[in-house]
Amino acid sequence: MIQGLDHVQLAMPRGQEPQGRAFYGGLLGLGEVPKPPELAKRGGLWFELADGRGLHLGVEEPFAPAKKAHPAFRVATLDALAQALKAAGHPVTWDDSVPDVRRFHSADPFGNRLEFQASGPHGS
Repeated sequence: MIQGLDHVQLAMPRGQEPQGRAFYGGLLGLGEVPKPPELAKRGGLWFELADGRGLHLGVEEPFAPAKKAHPAFRVATLDALAQALKAAGHPVTWDDSVPDVRRFHSADPFGNRLEFQASGPHGS
């Protein structure tokens, strides 16, 4: 029945699109995709990952960040991303509890939990 994953949606506060663009588009390098006009009226942002899957940020009121639920992104340059996130003031918490997977958790500007990983014990 299910053939794959199209997109993941995270919540964001109303009016915070500039912060979302700076983080997801600027810092993480995701390409922004225009929302359909009817959905654009609601606020929020859509981004596309290199594999064509989407990351959507939807306005939620009242807003509450996801502290446990999270997307996990595969990253080619994990250490470089960790350094960039730290330099931008975002937390970086390494976690070696999954064998053969280098990974860390961070948070977007809204407090949503994010995981970044590279497969293998010596991932980049």
